[in-house]
Amino acid sequence: MTDTDKPLLPLSVFQQAIIGIAMVAMGAGMTINFVVVAPLARKAGLTEIEVAGILTLSAALYALLIPTWGRLADRFGRKRVMVFSMFAMGLTNMVFVLALQAALAGIVTGLSTFFLLAFVRLWFGLLAPGLQPAAMAAMTDATTPLTRAGGLGMLGACMSVGSIIGPAGATVLAPFGALMPIWGSIIFNMSAGLLLAFTLPPTRKRPKSNSRPKPLAVRDPRVFPHLAFLFCYFFAIGMVQQTMSWFIEDRYEFADTAIRSAEEAVVLHTGIAFACLAAGMIIMQFGYVQPRRPDPRKILPVGLTFVAIGYVCADSFFPFWSLALSFFTIGCGAALAVPAANALGSLSVKRHEQASAAALLAAAPPSGFIFGPLVGATLYSFMPSLPLYSAAGVLSVLAVYALLVTSRRPLTPV
Repeated sequence: MTDTDKPLLPLSVFQQAIIGIAMVAMGAGMTINFVVVAPLARKAGLTEIEVAGILTLSAALYALLIPTWGRLADRFGRKRVMVFSMFAMGLTNMVFVLALQAALAGIVTGLSTFFLLAFVRLWFGLLAPGLQPAAMAAMTDATTPLTRAGGLGMLGACMSVGSIIGPAGATVLAPFGALMPIWGSIIFNMSAGLLLAFTLPPTRKRPKSNSRPKPLAVRDPRVFPHLAFLFCYFFAIGMVQQTMSWFIEDRYEFADTAIRSAEEAVVLHTGIAFACLAAGMIIMQFGYVQPRRPDPRKILPVGLTFVAIGYVCADSFFPFWSLALSFFTIGCGAALAVPAANALGSLSVKRHEQASAAALLAAAPPSGFIFGPLVGATLYSFMPSLPLYSAAGVLSVLAVYALLVTSRRPLTPV
């Protein structure tokens, strides 16, 4: 067995699962905010543009600071940064809820409401981004080149599942109060932080004789192509995520019934579609990627093709069951494409640089979701199916690139 066949800092299956739970909590907390905050902030007197500005600015700051938090994880330890991030997310959301309650109660009014909420929300973007790069770096250290796609894929799947649990949790907790979903996410975040603190091994001190690895630049020629690749992928995904509920509402034209209102039917059917996506991701990730450990170069173009086909089929066939099946296909493809792309980016550098590479790659999803939803909403205003076909086009180009270029590169740097 060679040195690269051994994990640098191994973690037990249970410890890796705890990191996965933290990623679920992070994903759920972020999506609950988008579901609950937007309508309530509008009730507090903010315009739609002001609400979007607050959330987008926070997301942009979150994405920009992920590499910085990755370097802090290298310096202070993965565990410390992960625990800090979970508590920071919980506490900043708590302060944001209190500020929003003050606005809804009329204690803060007018332009002061915007500046107060924007200032409080910026602290989320400053303090919470550490979990993703630290978790990916920890998983990189705990895996070998052959098992890395499965390990990183598990984290990506957990984040995706959390993003779907978020809206589902909002519908469950909303009857107890409009702000209860956010309070639920705060408890989830802090509980995950406690689990990380008590289950992960202590941070290993680096010998004084060892120098810390030099942080990788964003434009490092080895990593930048993979970073740009992932950005384009999540840009395309963001176009569809933003517009899918509108697409379902406009296509099926639900009417009020004795059982549920038209609005509730839209929420229910949108939730079913994304639940099918999550089911596809989970089945493919844990039924194939984890046990088989496939070569990421081979599964990347296949996964991208599945996602592109799923988007085209979602518009091509009218019955709702066909749309649900299309989203199941999209989930299967995403479970192949995302971990493969992350693994290839991590494996493009030397062993001691892989944690820094993982931290850089973690900035791609939130960066793509800054621009994708805005473009998707614009395209939807021209034609409802345009975001689906535009995303399929982007993913098809990525699939061709992955087949002709990425698949021919060596798995590890020479």
